[in-house]
Amino acid sequence: MTTMPNSFSGPDRFYAADEDAWWGAVDKALKGAPRQKLFATTGDGLDIAPLYGRRTDRPAIALRPPQQDWSVVQRIDIPDARAANEQILEDLEGGAAGLDLVFSNAAAAYGNGIQIDDLAGMEALFENVQLDLIDLRFEAGRENIEILALLLAYLEKKHLDPASLRISAGFDPYGWIAANGVGLIDMEDAFRHFRDAIVSAHDFGSSLRMMKADGRIWHEAGAPAALELALVLSSATAHLRMLEGTRLAPEAWSERISLSVIADADQIGTIAKARAIRALWSNVLDGAGLPKTPMPVHMSTSYRMLTRRDPWVNLLRNTVAAFAAGVGGADSICVLPHTLAVGLPDGFARRLARNTQSILLEESNLAKVTDPAAGSGAIEDRTDKFCEAAWGLFQEIEAAGGLMEAIRQGLVHRRIDAARNESARDVARRKRPITGVSEFPDLSEKTVAVLTAKPADLAGSAPSSPDLPAPGDGERLTALRKLALQGGHLHDLGMRLDKLSRDSGLPKLVRGRLSESFEDLRSSAEDLELRKAIVPKVFLASLGSAAQFAARASWAANAFATGGLKTVGPAVHASLDDLVRAFKDSGAGVACLVSSDEVYDDQAVAAAQALSSAGARHLLLAGRPGPHEAAYSGAGIAGYLHAGCDLLALLRDVQQKLEEIHGAEFSNLEVQQ
Repeated sequence: MTTMPNSFSGPDRFYAADEDAWWGAVDKALKGAPRQKLFATTGDGLDIAPLYGRRTDRPAIALRPPQQDWSVVQRIDIPDARAANEQILEDLEGGAAGLDLVFSNAAAAYGNGIQIDDLAGMEALFENVQLDLIDLRFEAGRENIEILALLLAYLEKKHLDPASLRISAGFDPYGWIAANGVGLIDMEDAFRHFRDAIVSAHDFGSSLRMMKADGRIWHEAGAPAALELALVLSSATAHLRMLEGTRLAPEAWSERISLSVIADADQIGTIAKARAIRALWSNVLDGAGLPKTPMPVHMSTSYRMLTRRDPWVNLLRNTVAAFAAGVGGADSICVLPHTLAVGLPDGFARRLARNTQSILLEESNLAKVTDPAAGSGAIEDRTDKFCEAAWGLFQEIEAAGGLMEAIRQGLVHRRIDAARNESARDVARRKRPITGVSEFPDLSEKTVAVLTAKPADLAGSAPSSPDLPAPGDGERLTALRKLALQGGHLHDLGMRLDKLSRDSGLPKLVRGRLSESFEDLRSSAEDLELRKAIVPKVFLASLGSAAQFAARASWAANAFATGGLKTVGPAVHASLDDLVRAFKDSGAGVACLVSSDEVYDDQAVAAAQALSSAGARHLLLAGRPGPHEAAYSGAGIAGYLHAGCDLLALLRDVQQKLEEIHGAEFSNLEVQQ
């Protein structure tokens, strides 16, 4: 009789397999192809391997205070203050723990943004909002000084303790200068305003983090992760140097700075970025001889990754980004509404953005795990590489004289431009596919609801012309705060950089979303249909049997749809004459041969010649020409649609041909009339 043991012993780990066995299985699956096919690189050129071992040299670290969730921050950018207030209350009641107030002059306003210029507007914005219970962030671009003065005046009028509020302002001069191509001849003119505002807020009792080292502008201009980290680090370091000129104690300098980096759909990259920025900042503080006080890390999802077409896919991108930011240890996260690239998001889009985080926190309990990425070979390796690459770039910027000098010299712009151009090539060739835009587009998609942006009514706000003190040891911001309390309008009373000597010859960053080039094609196709009442279409000239052309025809139809082009066909044609007849009946002026390479060998030349004779003005072939390129070109085939081709250029060429074809047709009709 068998007796069951009271306890069981087992192996040290389950599903054990050594690396050699894994590579052996890989080689078998690759069927002779090189292993290098499985390796990749990041946008910074950092190597990504297909397999990583477990890392035992890195203990888990406390990324956030124990048992503390990250702060769910909601973006508020509705122009009218009262309408924005309604959305604020809805968001807070729905679970938001913080607000990101985006004013109309902010770099992240994207054509919208809150509009106020007096204390009455601030009161309307914050009506029934308990500011001492939430995290508050704001960004107002060149009006940051005015908004800060209004905010402090509001706290004073409402008898709110400034020390009890957690406030982060968006004073990011270097990003603004790089984006606009305009800087001051002497940056000290700006620094005096910053120091004045910081000291005034300090004397008022506020511990706000005024200076912001923000990755958004760099990211939106195309900076890959390591470069974004380096620029954020350089910006924060420049802020430290500026703070040397205040009477604040050195150990308090870092407490006046906030760090913000971008979370995108690169899950491992975003986790590593969040972990890397902490290590990098710690090195800066150590090198400066300052105490390593914890720096709250804020992460916002990427506007650059959002699409205007099929915006529902943005929900998936946002979920991956928010998940990665949470796993990486962000202290606060803002998820941009999925319709932001379409227009001003409505309450439903904002609720989905908020609930994306709520589900991760309340249902997945993601914040309850301490450093969940610790020990992951892939994530630890990416973190290490980000740190090494970002630190090297940071040192290069420092060697150039700091961030401002690196901008003046064009160093920053050259690096970002090179990365952006490489990324654009990858998008054009679908090496970096964008679901819903460059892959699997839906030409019949329904539009999403957005709000109609109504400008705030500021008609009665006449600019004040008081005799304000020059920025010094807090005198100017204090005077602005008192002016606001008296009901004065603060429009254009901030830094007034237009009155200072400016350098307008600096390079200017080109910002944009990844999907814009393909979306422009879709818009062009729709515009053609609207103007000419002609459906932009391509005839799929299918050769052979369905089994021989079906796969390529489906792939080609998808590719043409990314440019807003509808396809006619494919179908099985009994003869070449039937194919030609179907082409004429389609009314298309552009045709694309679709079939297998074997069928092309026998039929492509004859079919191309027949279609050209039948009136095809532009001929393509789905596939590579191989050794037949000369023969195909001689038969009239002008381009080749295949994986890795410059699809963007090919579709632009097709659209141009369609414009020429339909333009000529309309001209002929007009002549006949």
